[in-house]
Amino acid sequence: MKRVFTSLVLLCIIGASAQQFNKEITTENGLQLLVGQINLEGLQSQPYGNWFQNRYESYHPDETMVNLFKEKLGEYNIKLFLGTWCGDSKRESPKFIKILEAADYPMEQLEIVALDYRKGHYKTSPTGEEKGMNIIKVPTIIFFKDGKEVNRIVESPLETLEEDITQIVFEKDYVPNYAY
Repeated sequence: MKRVFTSLVLLCIIGASAQQFNKEITTENGLQLLVGQINLEGLQSQPYGNWFQNRYESYHPDETMVNLFKEKLGEYNIKLFLGTWCGDSKRESPKFIKILEAADYPMEQLEIVALDYRKGHYKTSPTGEEKGMNIIKVPTIIFFKDGKEVNRIVESPLETLEEDITQIVFEKDYVPNYAY
């Protein structure tokens, strides 16, 4: 009996601390948003799938550039901060995901965080993943190596996503938009 009780307590603790993915909220004016940690299923669900799938399917990554960074990209963990309400996020995020897939990037090393749009919650997430990350524009794509930030792409690439990723993973002189 004691084992059963201990097991139940442990399961409750694990369940309470587990991250909820694809949390959806509706604003006062009826706009649906994803907030907090999300995954590809969330982006592919409706109404987000309307913009995500179309842009994802119509984008063709530059295979020559992808082949340049393909081997090195797996050395990085990546955090993608976006807004499902943001035009720049809607434009860049599907392309970025398609590039990662073309590079055979281990998707478990990608963390996607959707930020809020509402007044008083602007560019925040319910569990605070953005805190201390200096997120001023979305999308912001942050590349980490050995737990340390190496560089980021902010709002849009300087050249193309593929060229900017190449610059970052080969640790060239790359200064993102809105450098801090």
